[in-house]
Amino acid sequence: MIRSMTAYGRATGSAEGKEITAEIKSVNSRFLDCNIKISRMYSFLEDRVREYIQTKGIKRGKIDIYIGVDVLEKVGVELRLDEAYTESYIKALENLRDRFGLKDDISVMRIAQNRDIFAVVTPDEDMEKDWEVIRPVLDSAIDMFIAQREREGEKLKADLLIKKANLMEMTDRIEKMSAECIEAYGAKLENRLKQVLEKHNIEIDSARILTECAIFADKVAVDEEVVRLRSHFDEFDKILEKGGAVGKNMDYLLQEMNREVNTTGSKANDADMAHLVVNMKSELEKIREQIQNLE
Repeated sequence: MIRSMTAYGRATGSAEGKEITAEIKSVNSRFLDCNIKISRMYSFLEDRVREYIQTKGIKRGKIDIYIGVDVLEKVGVELRLDEAYTESYIKALENLRDRFGLKDDISVMRIAQNRDIFAVVTPDEDMEKDWEVIRPVLDSAIDMFIAQREREGEKLKADLLIKKANLMEMTDRIEKMSAECIEAYGAKLENRLKQVLEKHNIEIDSARILTECAIFADKVAVDEEVVRLRSHFDEFDKILEKGGAVGKNMDYLLQEMNREVNTTGSKANDADMAHLVVNMKSELEKIREQIQNLE
């Protein structure tokens, strides 16, 4: 199953005297970029959360994760003053006061409103326990997030298959038009030669006409491009059916398809055929925009 890179998941839960909220959302990105915001007293879990996300099969996207933990029962938790930070913070406030002539309302309660001056110390033996409390809530948020990615991915897949079907139909028409163009060229060339040569009682050289038609056909025939395009269409289906993180593979495949269509356009010797090539390029551009949303 393929996935979109845009999704959102949220879950809440409580255990061990803690109330946990986990949110995860993502937007498009060429690579996996995780930004994690977690309550300061649990910042030691940040790397663990980042690694855990990757074990869930999330490969691409700019991921924003928020984990909030409200401790309802502060058993075994010690609150310490971060003296270095507090000193720097107070100096900054005093500088702000003196620099702009502000009213001096620096007080204990005012300073205490900045929670960063406090460091919450948790016994080492509780770190693993804290993770086991947070993880189930994070799992629920991730499950919701992935489910939404997959739902959006299925919608993208359906749309991509429709657009691929349009390209296949246009490829068939171009193949037919190319053959008709070569045939029409031969008939037109023979007719013009007859008109010219009959005036001078010169016999038509059928071999020469066939040679000219062969040269023309070599310049405008799109057989090779059509064969490669159909091969790319088959690969298109295989990638989508395989599922998983297909965005990069689809992007590479689309470049190859675009190359064949451009070559076909350079051989177009008919206005209707050239118009079809323009439509194919337009459809490929629509596909390109869609696959930017795929993981």
